[in-house]
Amino acid sequence: MYFYELIKKLSKSKKTRIYVDMDGVIASYDFGKPLDFANKRPLITNIKTLNELCKLENVELFILSVCRLNSQISEKNYWLDKYAPFFDKDKRIIISKESNPNFSSRELKLNYLKSLKSKKQLIFIDDDNEVLNTIHNNIKNIILYQDSKLID
Repeated sequence: MYFYELIKKLSKSKKTRIYVDMDGVIASYDFGKPLDFANKRPLITNIKTLNELCKLENVELFILSVCRLNSQISEKNYWLDKYAPFFDKDKRIIISKESNPNFSSRELKLNYLKSLKSKKQLIFIDDDNEVLNTIHNNIKNIILYQDSKLID
């Protein structure tokens, strides 16, 4: 549990918020069926690691995910209720491109993270290198991890 120990050490003396992308990090991403959220395969190893992290005293765990249509927000919440209910309902940020038609997924995630006025340590986990690079180039004082870091 390398990642667990890493976060435990990072959060030992500092309140920490961890934002986790959903598709490709805790739910499989099939390019042939990008809209079929209800039937996505759960990535059990990553889910177990995150479940353990949410039990740490100084850690708050959030979902930060993007979908194409407003109706898919409820599908993602259903999936989270079924496979990762430890993500509290009030800590699920699911942004629809339908409501934000002029922004890409990486811009939506970047804008959300930039809007945070938290004094807490921020960590973001995603499977998309373009998203991670965009955030790295635009936000200081955020710790970024590729989803592969979750797997020992």
